[in-house]
Amino acid sequence: MSEPFLGEIRAWPLTWTVEGWAPCDGRLLAIAQYTALFSLLGTTFGGDGRTTFGLPNLSGRMPVGQGRGPGLTLRRVGETGGVSDVTLSQPEIPPHTHSVHAVDSNAAETAPGPDVVLAKTPAGRATKPLYDIPDSYTLMNAQSVSNTGGNQAHENRQPYLMLNYQIALQGIYPPRS
Repeated sequence: MSEPFLGEIRAWPLTWTVEGWAPCDGRLLAIAQYTALFSLLGTTFGGDGRTTFGLPNLSGRMPVGQGRGPGLTLRRVGETGGVSDVTLSQPEIPPHTHSVHAVDSNAAETAPGPDVVLAKTPAGRATKPLYDIPDSYTLMNAQSVSNTGGNQAHENRQPYLMLNYQIALQGIYPPRS
């Protein structure tokens, strides 16, 4: 394998760090010890710029190319974004309806099931029975169906494969083109 460029990042299918490389885990390094690498990275990935600078942190993140694609937002080196969980709000959910079927007869069943629907509660009974086996359905007024949902976040990840990203601490100083 040829000598890497200083600051080059490679993905490795190993759990350990190769000699002369460091994990891309956001750690801070001493400028005095890695002057050449600091001259390339600066404080783009953290550090105070006086005694320390940070390495890129790819732990649990995926790299994204810098620049602006057609119809996309400009992305700069060192910028981070995205979230691992998302909770949809009402404006983000496609328009849809929920229909509720019912019968206009007195209820005779006390438990829900595959063949029963909501029915009128017989006079004098506050709670049960609530269901009936219908001969025909009546669609309830849409205003009688309330909002539902738990407002819980869901995972927002594309399929992935974990690799160990490492950055070269030594190597050829990259020439500008």
